[in-house]
Amino acid sequence: MFKRLLIPCLLALVSVGQSFSQAAEPNRNIVRRGFYTNSQIKFERDKKGHVAFIGGSITEMNGYRPMVCENLQKRYPDTKFTFTAAGISSTCSTTGAFRLNRDVLSKGPVDLFFIEFAVNDDQDAGHARRECIRGMEGIIRQCRTHNPNMDIVVTFFVNPGMLEMLQKGKTPISMGSHSEVLEHYNVSTIHLAREAADRITAGTLTWKEYGGTHPKPPGNRIGADMIKTLLDDAWSKPLSPSAKLTAHAVPKKQLDKDSYSNGHFQALKTASTDNGWKVHKPDWKSIPGGKRERFTNIPLLSATEPGSETTVNFKGKAIGAFVVAGPDAGIIEASVDGGAFKNVDLFHRYSRGLHYPRTVMFASDLADGDHVLKLRISTAKNKDSKGHAARIIQFAVN
Repeated sequence: MFKRLLIPCLLALVSVGQSFSQAAEPNRNIVRRGFYTNSQIKFERDKKGHVAFIGGSITEMNGYRPMVCENLQKRYPDTKFTFTAAGISSTCSTTGAFRLNRDVLSKGPVDLFFIEFAVNDDQDAGHARRECIRGMEGIIRQCRTHNPNMDIVVTFFVNPGMLEMLQKGKTPISMGSHSEVLEHYNVSTIHLAREAADRITAGTLTWKEYGGTHPKPPGNRIGADMIKTLLDDAWSKPLSPSAKLTAHAVPKKQLDKDSYSNGHFQALKTASTDNGWKVHKPDWKSIPGGKRERFTNIPLLSATEPGSETTVNFKGKAIGAFVVAGPDAGIIEASVDGGAFKNVDLFHRYSRGLHYPRTVMFASDLADGDHVLKLRISTAKNKDSKGHAARIIQFAVN
C-alpha cells in the first residue's frame, strides 16, 4: 500500500522538477518598467490605436518596425491601427528631439511609441553622455507632456564596436546614458544589443546571421520577438471592467535641466536673406556628392560664399540647425546676442561622399528668453571639404 502511494508521489515530484527545469528563465535583456494598460485599453476595448516609431535607418528600413506592426495586427485583428513611421537615416536623438513634434506628435495622440537611437548616437553623432541624455530625455519628456497616457518602448540595436564592448562586459556610452533616462522616467528597454552579444558569445548566433548594423531579417526578428514578449507579458491579464486610462508619472526634475524637452523646429522664413543667404531648392544636379530624395525636393536656407551673413530671432535657451552637409560643407561662425563668434564645422566624416543630414548646435545653456543669432560663413574650411556651403533644413530651438 505504501509503495503504491509512494510511486505516484515520486512521479509527481519528478514531473514538477521537470517543469521547473524546463521553465524559461526571465530574459535579462527585456527590462519591463511601468505599465501598458493604456495601449491595451485602446487596442482591446476601443478597437483603435496610434502606434509610432522614431529612429534612424534601422527604423526607416524594412526591418523590425513592420514586424512589430504585423505582430500587433495579429494580436488585435479587429483593431484599426494607424502606424506612423518616422525613421530618418543618419539622424541621432538630438535631431529626434527637435523633429519629434513635426514627424510624430503632430499626427495626433500616440498610444504606443517605439524609439531607437542607440546606434546613431554612437556611430553617427559620436555623442558624449551629455548629448545622449539631452536628446533622449527631450524625446521622452515631450512625449509624456503631449500625451501622459502614452506607453513607450525603447530598443537598443548594435554595431560592431558596441558589440565588442558588450562582450567585454562594458557599456557603450549611448546605451548607458539612455538607460539613465529610461530608469528615471520608468520606460521599458529592449536590450537587443546585449541579447545579440549573449547569443554570439554562447555560439548560438553569429554576427553574419544577425545581419550587421542594419540587421537582416533574423536579427530584426529577434528584436521584434523580444518586443512581443514584453507586450504579451504586459497584456497577459484580461482588462478589468473598471480599467481606465492612467497618466504615467513624470518626474518634476529633469536629469539635465537643459535637455531638449522643449525642442522644436523653427521655420527658415524667420532668418534674414539680404546678405548672401536665400531660401530655395539648390541646383542639386550641379553639386557633387550623393543625395537623398527627401532633402532634394524641399527649399533650404543656403549660402556658399564666405562672409555671407544671416540673423535669426528665437525664444528659448538653445539653438542649432538641422542641415545637409556634403563634400562642400563649410564652417559657420555663430554669435548670440552680440557675443563672440564660435566656429561650427558642418563637415562630417560621412560628408565626403554624401550630403549628410545632421543637427549642429550653435548655442546652448542660454538664459531662457528672447535671443538673436547671427550666422556668418567663415573663410576657413575643413581640410577635407571642397567648399564653404551651408544648407539648413530647419532651425532647431529648445
